[in-house]
Amino acid sequence: VYYNTACQLTVLACFRKLAGLTLFITGASRGIGKAIALKAARDGANVVIAAKTAEPHPKLPGTIYTAAQEVEAAGGRALPCVVDIRDEQQIGEAVQKAVDTFGGIDILVNNASAISLTGTLSTPMKKVDLMLGINLRGTYLTSKLVIPHLLKSRSPHILNLSPPLNLNPVWFKNHTAYTMAKYGMSMCVLGMAEEFRGQIAVNALWPKTAIQTAAMDMLGGSDIGKQCRTADIIADAAYVILSQPKDYTGHFLVDEDVLKQQGVRDFDQYAIQPGHPLLPDFFLDEAPELLAQQMEQHGKYYKCYFTQFLVHIQLIVLQILTKNTSAPWCPHLSFSWLLGATPAFKPPSSSATPASGGPIESTFDTIKGVINEDVVKATQAIYQFDLSGEHSGVWFLDLKSGSGSAGQGQPPIKPDVVMTMDSSDFSKMFSGKLKPTMAFMSGKLRIKGDMSLAIKLDKLMGRMNKAKL
Repeated sequence: VYYNTACQLTVLACFRKLAGLTLFITGASRGIGKAIALKAARDGANVVIAAKTAEPHPKLPGTIYTAAQEVEAAGGRALPCVVDIRDEQQIGEAVQKAVDTFGGIDILVNNASAISLTGTLSTPMKKVDLMLGINLRGTYLTSKLVIPHLLKSRSPHILNLSPPLNLNPVWFKNHTAYTMAKYGMSMCVLGMAEEFRGQIAVNALWPKTAIQTAAMDMLGGSDIGKQCRTADIIADAAYVILSQPKDYTGHFLVDEDVLKQQGVRDFDQYAIQPGHPLLPDFFLDEAPELLAQQMEQHGKYYKCYFTQFLVHIQLIVLQILTKNTSAPWCPHLSFSWLLGATPAFKPPSSSATPASGGPIESTFDTIKGVINEDVVKATQAIYQFDLSGEHSGVWFLDLKSGSGSAGQGQPPIKPDVVMTMDSSDFSKMFSGKLKPTMAFMSGKLRIKGDMSLAIKLDKLMGRMNKAKL
């Protein structure tokens, strides 16, 4: 009986590859970080939840303490630690507490990240400092303090949630500061993998598609999930990487590719809505222009909302969200990544008579017919559209005063959001033929100003859909 029991335990241990190991995960109170924590917990791992959310957020579920409860319910041991990864003392104290509690640290997952997808002139230095402080400095600092303990481990790993180092300028021109900060995490992988080769496995993991999180639902709307996968795909890929020997190092990996190499063929299991077109993530090798063409083809069969914005936490961790959204830690959630799932605008039928003023004027005539005091009260923003090409001109949408107004020319007061693009692309986007996300990613659409206000256009887009623009 003893022999049989011992054999069973040995076999079980072979399948539970992370059993007894200690993971230090930044930004693990929700989203991707928590998904990785729960995956490890099912093996019986110890998980240090190093994040900033100690008290419930008014709109986002989860704290370090609720995440710890879930980890323990899944079969692991949890240690919640309040950590601002820009603070060397807080990180040092959390690392020491982890060592005192679990006897060491075997795996570091650098997951916490901040984002502002804005251009150089539109990005305040406060946000630049925030992104560099969390993404680059925070990753480097946490690694520096954890590495001495990893060198004592039998299964040492560092895994950064960061993209391949793709130097195509298209990934820089619309959000240089964010790209620099995110690539800083990847450069940590490049350097540390070589520095500690043979001692610690250091790798990067990035999602191929957008990943659904509670923050994404809050900021992008309920329909955004149709274009996403769950965080489970990242957790499963991370599990594969962290189960490798320490000489498996220096790799920049994509979740789907990792799982394909393990024989996974059914990726619908990770889709929020199986069969629906998925939103590709930033920084991958496929050219944005090609992605735009592919998504335009999807537009023949699938509809999309015009203005829904999000944070890529998949790619990105909203550890920066706290109960005090006015604190420097929270960059007031500036979003400029356009998303969508169903067309807010329908193309005119072939029998329709075009307006004498052209397609742009026709669009704004329809806008005038659907805006009212309720829309203005709910939106409180002014939008300007700078169009070039065949139907060039400046157009505005005032949803801040009176019952609203729209038309050609400069807005009555300074706009909150300015969108710049070619008039032909504008028409394609408003008719559902060009996905707004792809327009932004490929540089066809430029955004300036307070992008978080654009999310408030959803109600107007719904009215325009009913108007059959």
